[in-house]
Amino acid sequence: STQDSGSTGSLMRDYLWGTELYPRILGFDLKRFINSRFSMTFWMLAGLSYTYRSYTLHKQFDYGLLLSSVSQYIYLFKFFWWEMGYMRSIDIIVDRAGFTIQWGCLVWVPSVYTLHTRFLVLHPSGLSIGSATFLFVLSLLGVVLNYAADRERDVFRATGGKCRIWGKEPNYISAECTIVDPKTGKETKKVSLLLASGFWGIARHFQYLFELIAAWSWCLLSNPFKNGAVPLFYCVFLTWLLVDRAKRDSNKCHMKYGKFYEEYCRLVPYKILPGVY
Repeated sequence: STQDSGSTGSLMRDYLWGTELYPRILGFDLKRFINSRFSMTFWMLAGLSYTYRSYTLHKQFDYGLLLSSVSQYIYLFKFFWWEMGYMRSIDIIVDRAGFTIQWGCLVWVPSVYTLHTRFLVLHPSGLSIGSATFLFVLSLLGVVLNYAADRERDVFRATGGKCRIWGKEPNYISAECTIVDPKTGKETKKVSLLLASGFWGIARHFQYLFELIAAWSWCLLSNPFKNGAVPLFYCVFLTWLLVDRAKRDSNKCHMKYGKFYEEYCRLVPYKILPGVY
């Protein structure tokens, strides 16, 4: 499918990691369908389905479940509206379509990413409309700011840095790298612009903080103070996942851009949360 294909020499690693970055059958993009269309569509519809089932069981709406489901629906509507943003993520451009990531999208995402809403079908949150609305608004704030950060970088890239960020000329690093064709050995110079202004001047992956605010709000709408720690599994897992993803991305960029990325890290020293990580 691309030059990023072939065997690693280990049957087990090939099975788990994959041998193709973008496998296709008769032009049909399997990775995009499984990673994006199947798993995210299931997640999008699951919350509303669980809300309806809860209503049929208890004869009243659970405000925690209802508002959590609506917020996640809005988040995933944004995901599909701006799907190209995900297509540039590390899941797509780095991770090959092996068993690990495909099993994750076919099984783990439908099971874990909906756990906090599925749990509420039999264990209502008991939240008042006021408490649920507060957490709902907080989750929407996370969703909106997450999109705003991603959109800011997208506009910056599309204009080649010729735009204004928060009313000012953007600060950025012109990072050079060399791309080597594995078949011919031909080297090609490439320049990428690393944004160090706006949200991207606060932390290198500040958008992850907003995503975590939304995720923790969804899980808190399950009222773990009443229902225990099980509904928190998703947000705890996502916290670990995004911390690890930020680390992997940093390692990848250090290898790719070398001294240019080191200069970028001096401008923006933190990965996600300033002063902490």
